[in-house]
Amino acid sequence: MSADAIPAQGPLRLSGHFKDLGGGFTVRRLLPALQRRSVGPFVFFDHFGPATVAPASAYDVRPHPHIGLATVTYLFEGAILHRDSLGSLQQIEPGAINWMTAGRGIVHSERRPPALAHSTYVNHGIQLWAALPQAHEEAAPHFAHTPADQIPAYQHGGAAVRVLIGAAFGCQSPVATFAPTLLLDVQLQPGSALDLPALADEMALYTVSEGLWLDAGALPAQTLALLEPGRSTSVRAGKAGARCVVIGGAALDGPRHIWWNFVSSRKERIVQAADDWDRDAMGHIPGESERIPLPPRRFLG
Repeated sequence: MSADAIPAQGPLRLSGHFKDLGGGFTVRRLLPALQRRSVGPFVFFDHFGPATVAPASAYDVRPHPHIGLATVTYLFEGAILHRDSLGSLQQIEPGAINWMTAGRGIVHSERRPPALAHSTYVNHGIQLWAALPQAHEEAAPHFAHTPADQIPAYQHGGAAVRVLIGAAFGCQSPVATFAPTLLLDVQLQPGSALDLPALADEMALYTVSEGLWLDAGALPAQTLALLEPGRSTSVRAGKAGARCVVIGGAALDGPRHIWWNFVSSRKERIVQAADDWDRDAMGHIPGESERIPLPPRRFLG
């Protein structure tokens, strides 16, 4: 990995690295990093956009497989059409949470919605992977969409918190998970502050739009800061206000191997998944004929 750790007082900070997903669609990848492989169950963290999608843009993500994880997709702006091998068809819109359990195997695509085929719009959001506990790595695949109006919210002064996954500030998200998991969307008005308690065993805060003050230190924009376990953290916005995302949860129950789109506690399971995808044996998305081919097997030998 090439994610950079920024030397600073206090907890580890990661600025991430840029990754081209194809067609000129670039994301900032914060996890995994050499300095930190995971935060709670989250082993992967991409921040994409704000990216202008024009009619000629080739940003569609063709059908591809996953095992051993759950994808979490959250939009600040824009729209994405999700399809999968279970037959799910869902337009992902700002404020909604989309949790896809891959378990023993699923295939999905992420495309421009047909209604926006001739429009120019902006996509901006995050996608994370939560590694499933070892006892559930082979769970049945499942897709769950939670609309924006079903996400609980907390307001205190100039701080607004949406509890996307997990529990915080007396609010409980309806999103079902396999292990303690935390995901918050926090918006701070100019100069406002929030005392963030220790809500999970492991926690990190990512500055989406603007830098802010974390305890006594400045945290630049687009930086992931690991929070000190067991203690509260003071978060304060500057004159421009700020938006940040808080992630976390229980520590993983053992190491995970990640290769391409596969996550597992066992290398041999990843080899099996690669073989299954190579021979087109992981399922098909209704109405889709494209697929992303298996990359060279450097990890697998």
